[in-house]
Formats: sequence, structure tokens, C-alpha cells
Amino acid sequence: MLETLRNAWKVKEIRNKILFTIFIILIFRVGSVIPVPYINVSALQAANSSGATNEFFSYLSILTGGGLEYGAIFAMSVTPYINSSIIVQLLCVAIPYLERLQKEGEEGQKKLAQITRYVTVILALIQGIAYFIYLKNGGGDVSSYLSVTGTGWTIFAGFVIVLAFTAGSALVMWLGEQIDAKGIGNGISMLLFAGILSRGPQAFRLLWAYFFEMKQYVAVIGIILAFLLIITFIVWMTGAERRIPVQYAKRVVGNKMYGGQNTHIPIKVNMSGVMPIIFASSILMLPTMILGFMKNTDTSIYKFLSLFSVQGIFYAVVYFVLIIGFAYFYATIQFNPVEMANNLRKNGGAIPGIRPGKPTSDFISKILSRITLMGAIFLSVIAILPIVIGNVGSINISLGGTSVLIMVGVALDTVRNLESQMMMRHYKGFLD
Repeated sequence: MLETLRNAWKVKEIRNKILFTIFIILIFRVGSVIPVPYINVSALQAANSSGATNEFFSYLSILTGGGLEYGAIFAMSVTPYINSSIIVQLLCVAIPYLERLQKEGEEGQKKLAQITRYVTVILALIQGIAYFIYLKNGGGDVSSYLSVTGTGWTIFAGFVIVLAFTAGSALVMWLGEQIDAKGIGNGISMLLFAGILSRGPQAFRLLWAYFFEMKQYVAVIGIILAFLLIITFIVWMTGAERRIPVQYAKRVVGNKMYGGQNTHIPIKVNMSGVMPIIFASSILMLPTMILGFMKNTDTSIYKFLSLFSVQGIFYAVVYFVLIIGFAYFYATIQFNPVEMANNLRKNGGAIPGIRPGKPTSDFISKILSRITLMGAIFLSVIAILPIVIGNVGSINISLGGTSVLIMVGVALDTVRNLESQMMMRHYKGFLD
């Protein structure tokens, strides 16, 4: 990884892209600490540091790099865009019009991206209203996190706060698109990575306190070993692949002979990366978000939603199942066995021992299903491992495990992007 970054820095074009990406990330970090008017920032920070906020806002605070703690302009960060992407991709399976757009190539992708932007703004508005209600109701010993009182001022403050949050989410989405267009790519993922990475010093201080002040040596050592294990497994899964052998028939065109070579179709064990984890964790945070606005704790709905605590067994089981489900969903979107079989037949290729056509597509589907299941189970086990260790050591690191998974996945994707850009530049120079 370090070698790739060093080689990329030597190329002027890529170095400019890296510097532009860093500049956008700096803008994102500055916007994550500039508070929105009419919010009592000191009371909000005190509530977050004392653990008075619920798990949904703790999760959002990790993804935003502490933006929620400051009541910042970018408090919503990339979460509306991520949720919007989930909704649009799921609807592509259910709505024929969106499915056609998905298959129309570049123009269809542009229209889908535009729809995703509109849905992002709508979700940011809804999420901004929910956050304002949370600020208005307060928590713990604080009746409200607003710096104004009175019905008139509260309504005006609500309008300003919700508008600022919605505009901030739209701006974050635009910043991510700028990284895609003029930076090194993976714009939204890079902003998500920057937000999580900014929480590193706080996590280090927490581990330091547990180790030296609370004397929980075994728990801290277990956490460190678990994170190292997670990183190792993610790196291993990213590089692991199943290669399906393919043999092309010889063809004579004029005086030349084509084909006759042996090659393979690579199928990644974890072709969906960390997206199943991001999607699953985003969906499972919805119950805790609703829980934060419920005042009556004696209802059956409240007791049911309480099962979705990030440190609970029920949460871990549902998390496990959702990751597997989203892994299969992504595999279905990215890999079409029927299309692959047709392309092989058109180009005179065949899998040894398998007849062309439907038998080939069935064979590829069978392998794809097994490989996806293996990768999804590994990913699910790694995702819930911090929850298990956190329960054993009585330390809440469940969200930290998700953060490490996201960071490692984004880092590996970024390195692959840099390698592909350097390769494209190399071939361009060779052809010239």
C-alpha cells in the first residue's frame, strides 16, 4: 500500500488528484465542526461525552467524525446519500423503469445518479427534522439542546436548523462527486473514511483509560487482537478469488489463426466489499433512531425496538443475516451468469467439461452462489466479532468494529483505484 502511494505521488497528474482530494476532505472536516445557529453546543457535547445520547446518534457521530456533537453544518454527513443509494438500488429490482435505466449504460447511470440525488435531499430533510426533534426534546438533565426559548423562536430555529442540515448533506454529496470527477475517486467512501478516521484519537484515549486507569488488561488486548484479525481477514478476502477455467476454440480467419488459448474467469470471494456491512448497519440503526423519540417505555413497541441494541444478541443475529442477504444482492447486480455464458459462446469459449448455453450459466451460478456464501459468512463473522468481544470484556466496541471494516475496505479500494490509474497512464504512454 505504501509503495503504491509513493509511486502515485511521483506522477504529476495523480499527485494533483491526491492534493485535490485532500483539499476536499479538509473542507469536509471544517464543515463538520462549524455549528448551526440556535444550538447549545456545550450541552450537546456534554451529553455525548456522558453517554446520554442513544445508539443511533452515537453511530451517526462516528460516521460524521463528531459532526453531531458540534451540531455542525455537515452533521448528517454521507448517511442520507448512503441510505438513498440503498433505496434506489433496491427499487431497481422492483421497478421496471429503474431496471431499464440500469441496463442503458452511461446515460441510464446518469439518470439513476440524478434520482439518487433527489432521494438524498428528501432523506436529508427527513433526517434533519428528526435531529431537530431530538435537539428540541433534549435528554438526560437537559430539557432542550436549543439556545432559544418560546414557541415563535423555536419554530424559526427549527426552520434554520433543518434547512442548514439539508443543505449541508447536499453539499457533502457534491463534495463526494467532485472527488469522483477531479480526485482519486470513491468520493463518498473517502469522506466516510475521513469522518471515521478523525475519531481515532478519541478511541485511542478510551483504550488508554481502560488499560491504565480501569486495569482491564485482558479486554484491551482482546480488542487490539480482534481489530488486527479483522484487518487481516478483510485484506485476505479482498484478494481471494475463484478462477473458472475457460478454453477458446481455434478459428481460422484468412491466413491467420485466432483463439486456442486457455484463460480463466476470476470471481472475487468478497466482490461486494464492505457495502453489505454499511447497508446492514444503516438499516439496523433505524429502530434505535425511532427509540430515541419515544417517551413511553412501557409499550410493547418500545420493548421490541430495545432488542436492537448494538451490544445485544438479537442485533448480532439480524446483523449476520442482513450482511449475507446484501452480499447476495450485490453479487446478483454485479454478476450475470446468463450474460457471461452467452458472451463465452459468441466468442468461441467454453468451460472444460460443461456444455455451452444453459449448462454453462447454471454452472457459473452454482459457483457464484457458493463463493458469495463463503465471503458473506466470513464478512458476517468478522462484523459480529467485536460485539462478542465487547460483551465479554464489558466494553462497547460494536460500532468500532463496523468502523474498522469500513476503513479497511475503503483503503483497499482507494489503493486499487490508484493502481488502475497508474496502469492506464502507463499504457497511454506506451501507445503514444
